[in-house]
Amino acid sequence: MPVPTVVQHDKNIWVAAGDGDIERVRMLRTFTATSPNVPDQNTYTPMHAAASYGHLDVLEYLIAHGGDVNVTDEDGDTPLYAVESVETARFLVERGATANHQNAEGVSPAQYLEEEEFPAVAAYLRSVENTAAGGGTAPPPAEIHEQPSQHAQNAASENLTSSLLHSVRSVMERAEAEGREVPEDELRQIVGRAVIEGVMTGYGMRADAAGSQDGSEQSGGDGVKRPRTEGG
Repeated sequence: MPVPTVVQHDKNIWVAAGDGDIERVRMLRTFTATSPNVPDQNTYTPMHAAASYGHLDVLEYLIAHGGDVNVTDEDGDTPLYAVESVETARFLVERGATANHQNAEGVSPAQYLEEEEFPAVAAYLRSVENTAAGGGTAPPPAEIHEQPSQHAQNAASENLTSSLLHSVRSVMERAEAEGREVPEDELRQIVGRAVIEGVMTGYGMRADAAGSQDGSEQSGGDGVKRPRTEGG
């Protein structure tokens, strides 16, 4: 008996931009003359979709072919309102995105993203607003302090614990093989080194998080604006 299958329709440009499928985006723009600023039935554009998921290569391509970094949806939101990483926000700002834009409700991108629990991005955009008002240049993302993800913290903790247990086990097995008591001073040294290593690892993780926001860890929390790809 044949197994029923579901035929998937080809993805439209909004889905392709949100998926980071630059080949599909390129094909649709080339063969159907689809504009990077074309809205779907919910007025969401490919620019918003690519920005939401931080696909910088797709954004670069769209911008090179007429994509407007300040295009708005029905709420007056530009692509900056959809970003979830400092890297993507900076990318758009450097290409002319207006950080002090206000949407239909009078809310700026920084205010919106702060409410959506992206404080690092909001802080970066506020720094852009402040430096622009003073005629200066916005600081790089490295100056925005972010916390490492919970996944990264858990992985680091597991690695440190595993290393500590391995070292302790080695000392105990060696003492047992030599027929002597476990040397407490050596165990204390091992634990002390593990504590120091843990502290240094924590500092390193915070430095890495401040230097770059992991685009691969984009949050999909409730209320976060995502590509509305039903249209097209």
